[in-house]
Amino acid sequence: MTSTATQPSFDDLGSPLASTPFVVVDLETTGAGPEASITEIGAVRVCGGEVTGEFQTLVNPAEHIPPLIQVLTGITDAMVAGAPRAGEVLPSFWEFAHGAVLVAHNAGFDIGFLKRAAAAHDHAWENPPVVDTVALARGVLMRDEVPNVKLATLARHFKAPVPPNHRALTDAQATVHVLHALLERVGNLGVSTLEDLLEFTRGVSPQRRAKRTLASGLPSAPGVYTFVADLPDREGALRRQVLYVGKSVNIRSRVRTYFTAAEKRPRMEEMVRIATAVEATVCRTPLEAEVLELRLIAAHAPRYNRRSKFPERQHWLKLTNEPFPRLSIVRQVADDAAAYLGPFGRRQGAEEAQFALYDTFAVRQCADRLSERRPGTQCALGEMGRCAAPCDGTVSRADYAVLAERVRVALTSDVRAVLEAGRRRLAPLVRDERFEEAAQVTGRLGTFLNAATRGHRIRALAGCAEIVAACRTVAGWEIHVIRHGRLAAAALARSGEVPQSVARDAVAAAEQVARPVPGLPATTIEEAERIAAWLERPGVRLLDIDGEWAWPLHGSLAAADLPSRLASRGRQVVESPPCDAMTPAAETPTAATERWCSMSTT
Repeated sequence: MTSTATQPSFDDLGSPLASTPFVVVDLETTGAGPEASITEIGAVRVCGGEVTGEFQTLVNPAEHIPPLIQVLTGITDAMVAGAPRAGEVLPSFWEFAHGAVLVAHNAGFDIGFLKRAAAAHDHAWENPPVVDTVALARGVLMRDEVPNVKLATLARHFKAPVPPNHRALTDAQATVHVLHALLERVGNLGVSTLEDLLEFTRGVSPQRRAKRTLASGLPSAPGVYTFVADLPDREGALRRQVLYVGKSVNIRSRVRTYFTAAEKRPRMEEMVRIATAVEATVCRTPLEAEVLELRLIAAHAPRYNRRSKFPERQHWLKLTNEPFPRLSIVRQVADDAAAYLGPFGRRQGAEEAQFALYDTFAVRQCADRLSERRPGTQCALGEMGRCAAPCDGTVSRADYAVLAERVRVALTSDVRAVLEAGRRRLAPLVRDERFEEAAQVTGRLGTFLNAATRGHRIRALAGCAEIVAACRTVAGWEIHVIRHGRLAAAALARSGEVPQSVARDAVAAAEQVARPVPGLPATTIEEAERIAAWLERPGVRLLDIDGEWAWPLHGSLAAADLPSRLASRGRQVVESPPCDAMTPAAETPTAATERWCSMSTT
């Protein structure tokens, strides 16, 4: 679905400035701080360039007016002695300003006092739109026109018939003239409605605001939207290019925010200026929208999507499949029956997990290809007892295979050996107050545990040929068909529909997915993790599963008393509460984990 409409809807047109009532207000107070009180309120109501009413009253502040303020405003204690209090004045002022847009010069000051007075006297704040003529002037006037945007300066510049004199009504009258002059200037910039004016004062350019018509034809439904533009290629021919991909539960509402001050991300204004259309795809479930967004970003690499600039950079820790296996950091998983740990987003993470395994097992660290027939000499690590040293022939291939199998188990199923070795190393370091070394050990263990959790989570999902799951939401039953970790179909059983029947139809129409390399999903790692996160949500029910879905053995027990944070400041060891190392971050170790850990069928 593409939005290329040039004629806006009534919703897009907004409120014309010519028929919008404004109440220009000015206050005099006993000071500038929040503890000061109002001494005078002056306001002028205008509409269509004509003054339709004025409001002025002194206010008894119930406190002494400082001499400097008396000299500045001319308002003395004697003048306000018989005046009404703020609580008596506010109802009359709100009646005068009802239904109008409030305007003030440096609106934060005047509106702030009105809000505090309303709260102090239990008057409801009606939250009207507010226009600040200071912000408006800064967006319109150049420095060579006026040296500053003070009210007196602007009144002189626009030749206001009534100069401001620090009295509320007079200053409000001067502000009215300034407002009209500024509205005339912004009208030449395409600002014709109240919505345009409010966005202009927030720094949104008229060109960006004018693009809001791109959202007028979009659906108010969940799904994915893409900003596109017809741009010249290398040969000069115009081709449609995807600039940005996003998702939302309400496409039309979300896209509209790109043309307002609500969108504050860098370069978005540039993207909106280039865009010529917005295309939308309605999705049946939020998970389907998440997955489609990831796939579109991967397919088009939009220049304004940050994720497209940083594609998945994965590293894996591999236990090689050779006579004397070793740990190696690789960039991809091969179908070679080797054991892998990962993925890691950075090579540094893979190295930390590798060191955690070296601290646990005396597996060889050299990269040489060894042979039982031609033994060599021990390296320094072998002499220190940190390597089994199969190179010199003292360790047979069978004995080394036992060690390699222990490493394989730690990589694929049971992490207790690594954690227990880490605890043994931590105890003397903490006792001797060697906190920097202890923090290094803890960091390695944390990296290893995260990788073990992430890797097994992905392997378990990828190993299932098919999972059919459902979760009840306000909209109905969300149903997903997952094959080897890839979302093959999504459906929504609304009220009155039989979920099982909808699920059967989804399975019949689902995408056919070929079996991937063992240990990898038939999609990207990020998509598989999004799907796993949805499956682990409370309330998700498995309708059918072909495969085994399980958690690593003894992960929570082994990690229960592992210190997860060490602080060298103050020479203290800080222990976090026990956590389940094998439980996804989205869930705590509750019945949700127990629900899945033993659930497998074929």
